Amino acid sequence: MGPQQDRSSAKPYANGTAPAAAAGRKENNKVVRYKECQRNHAASIGGHAVDGCREFMASGAEGTAAALLCAACGCHRSFHRREVEVAAAECDCSSDTSYGAGRR
Repeated sequence: MGPQQDRSSAKPYANGTAPAAAAGRKENNKVVRYKECQRNHAASIGGHAVDGCREFMASGAEGTAAALLCAACGCHRSFHRREVEVAAAECDCSSDTSYGAGRR
């Protein structure tokens, strides 16, 4: 924003990003799950060692800072592998058997 722009309409967000609805992304039919932790605990000594945490479990209630920390391993949610599952309503999985049926 430039110095002449009105900042009263700007809404502050804790992490500096707009929510999905404001950003124009449609995520109504998507389920996001965070799987195994991929944090390298031995990076400082030049090695590679992960802690074995298999799935992210939030430490606190939704919307709090503690919700971003894993209760199992203590790592931030960003270290866990993100998996997006698309609901069946958005996926066009049906086969059209009539396609090309008029050709012989």
